[in-house]
Amino acid sequence: MATEKNSWNPKSKLELIVLSKLTAVKSDNKSKMSILDKYNKRAKEINSLLCVGLDSDYKKIPDRFLTNEMPQFAFNKWLIEETQEYAAAFKINIAFYEARGDQGLKELKETMEYLRVYYPDIFLICDSKRADIGNTNQGYVNELFDWFGFDAITLHPYLGGEALQPFLDRKDKGCIILCRTSNPGAGELQDLELRKPFNSAQSKQLWQIVAEKVYYDWNKNNNCMLVVGATYPEEMKKIRNIAGDMTFLVPGIGAQGGSVAEVMKAGLNSQNLGLIINSSRGIIFSENPKKEAQRLCEEIRRFM
Repeated sequence: MATEKNSWNPKSKLELIVLSKLTAVKSDNKSKMSILDKYNKRAKEINSLLCVGLDSDYKKIPDRFLTNEMPQFAFNKWLIEETQEYAAAFKINIAFYEARGDQGLKELKETMEYLRVYYPDIFLICDSKRADIGNTNQGYVNELFDWFGFDAITLHPYLGGEALQPFLDRKDKGCIILCRTSNPGAGELQDLELRKPFNSAQSKQLWQIVAEKVYYDWNKNNNCMLVVGATYPEEMKKIRNIAGDMTFLVPGIGAQGGSVAEVMKAGLNSQNLGLIINSSRGIIFSENPKKEAQRLCEEIRRFM
């Protein structure tokens, strides 16, 4: 199999078809598995909650990849091989590919085909923060879930559950709703205190309301998750109390300064799982991505 991977030719769709058929039986066997079962199974098998972010900013790709006809794909392929043994998930921020127009989307598609053929057990997340009115969302569903083949995508809740219904209806896919994000300006809206009419004694911050809404109302197909930043561990602890065993996608480790120890203490669920701990820049643009992924994975393991 290693020889096949080393000789992968993005233009050879025949190879893709053949290799896809080789994994078809395995995929059929998983058809009854929920999307969260897929992540949990991988996390348990390799004893890791690490998610490697393939945010391959073209301007930062090492020079040795730029001579390739598909430099983002070549860089991603190398990163995948360097880090896959430690990765329970890969997360791709689609903006880094959309910024290059049709060429970037072509290289994203090749990256996804490569992952789906060689590493079908690894959970694949599209960080796209989509949400619009319902009929527009159906187009995103078709693109991101069906054409690209992502297992889950990030979504924002501002338009409400009715608008998100095309995503929520997909029982076979994951909906990762923004709740308490890791960016420094998150509190501008997320910390706003809201009161029920005629009851000024009861107030909740917006991120609390989002967590409750997703957990109690939107998760009817058991396919919802929440984005909860590593940079706000106290809020994460409160969200864990609200959302039970729901899985959190956790950005903010590495370049943004979040603490693995604090995240694990605040965020693990009753199954000793429930976290997808992402690091992007801190791994992929480090001097040695393999060693950095291993270091972060081993740090996570100390608290599992």
